[in-house]
Amino acid sequence: MKKITIALVMLVSAMSFSQGNADLKAHYEAYYKQMKNQGDVQGVINAMTHLEVLTPSQARRDTLAYLYLSEGKYLQALNTIGIEKNAADSDLNVEVKAISLKNLNESKRALEHYNVLFSRKANPSLAYEIADLMLQNADIVGAKSKIEYGIANAKDDMKRAFYETQRPYETSLKAAFLYLKALAVFQEDNTNVDSALKLVNDALAIDPNFNMAKRTREALEAKKATPKN
Repeated sequence: MKKITIALVMLVSAMSFSQGNADLKAHYEAYYKQMKNQGDVQGVINAMTHLEVLTPSQARRDTLAYLYLSEGKYLQALNTIGIEKNAADSDLNVEVKAISLKNLNESKRALEHYNVLFSRKANPSLAYEIADLMLQNADIVGAKSKIEYGIANAKDDMKRAFYETQRPYETSLKAAFLYLKALAVFQEDNTNVDSALKLVNDALAIDPNFNMAKRTREALEAKKATPKN
């Protein structure tokens, strides 16, 4: 009799727990919809986190990581999906890892994921990110390869955003590649000022308002004007 009583108590407890989970899931699904309707990203993140605890889902974790990324919470994004390379990762998952690691100044690790994205679907925008990271890691040969790919494949309507000013701006992607090529040429041989200057001027011919290129031209002209010892 005692065993039967214990079994009944356990069964009732299990049913109550299951019903409690179902009620909680329904509550957070409704909360999620409400936060989404209100455009409250943090509310959506909170709702999805609770749903993930109740019913774990890889697709939900990927979306949650992307939401963290969109809010500039790069560490939280990586804590949600990890930083390791995984052949089974979705493109969205890999993109979140690449962008988050880049913004956390983990350029070598970011480069691994950008290369995965490029191997899946090559395009000039990815080539720019890879070339930029390669230059940061002194891989000039690799950077030049991606730069040449970018110059050859960038369309006139493609843009690249820059954030060094108080107000972010966009410039022609082809101009951005020419600017990046100038940096690669100068990094390879810092006496090769004239070649770097020509490339910067070529970039400015496409977009005279390209601020980074203007600042780089000023620095190169100043170096050229400095008397050699």
